[in-house]
Amino acid sequence: MLQQRVLTALVLLAILLPALLYPSFVPFALVVLVLMAAAAWEWGRLNGCTMLPSLALGVGCVALCLLTWGLGVLQQTLTPLWLGAGLFWVLGVVLMLRAGVAGWPRIPVVVRLLAGVVALWLAWLAAVQARIVGTNFLLSALALVWVADIAAYCAGRALGLRFTRQKLAPSISPGKTWEGVGGAVVGALLLAWVWVAADAAWQSPVASLFSRLAQQSGWWLLPAVLFMVAMSVAGDLVESLIKRAAGAKDSSRLLPGHGGVLDRVDALLPTLPLAMMFFSLL
Repeated sequence: MLQQRVLTALVLLAILLPALLYPSFVPFALVVLVLMAAAAWEWGRLNGCTMLPSLALGVGCVALCLLTWGLGVLQQTLTPLWLGAGLFWVLGVVLMLRAGVAGWPRIPVVVRLLAGVVALWLAWLAAVQARIVGTNFLLSALALVWVADIAAYCAGRALGLRFTRQKLAPSISPGKTWEGVGGAVVGALLLAWVWVAADAAWQSPVASLFSRLAQQSGWWLLPAVLFMVAMSVAGDLVESLIKRAAGAKDSSRLLPGHGGVLDRVDALLPTLPLAMMFFSLL
């Protein structure tokens, strides 16, 4: 299993890194578009659709992204959209977690499918706009989620329930603890501090997300990072809730050793639009 996970990760890196570092944003936009199409197909399957309707959902997601691209939206400032996306995610997370696993099937399937496509479209649009802003900006937003996830896993394994004696959401994801959330916060704040210092030392021509927050006003950095870490955890919990409602362990088997695309991008779905929201506001 470990060898399979490593090989899959290496293949993904071999595809993503050249696209990410290419002077034009176009290769990166196309690679992420393929991932979003696969995630939309998985979304259909998790919500009870058969193969053809799930494929149609993937095609619909691609069509929406390409329409956005063709209309020139990628180069526009979309502050109202990103504010709306932030509200969409905050309200959605609160309502879904309050309803729990049993509440998800009660939502009409059409609403569930449309909400999933909208979330994936927003994530694609945010990722591409972040790449247009600059690789340093995009990488800092991605790294926040990755470091928070790794730090949460390590803290959860090392500390267990030593301090809180209560799991984060036992009915949704029994393995997650409040100690893990604390580790995610510490890891993300350390990353932000190091990245701001590195930007200053190397005089990066494109500021990272953290440097933009710090430059605007020092007090923006702490609440913004805390908010994004909280939403990354929430994104993970939301996907776990949906998989539990569907009786699935993984969103698919498209990525050997890793599960599906949704399993890898669940925490990024809310945080990438939030990164663009902060960028637009500041």
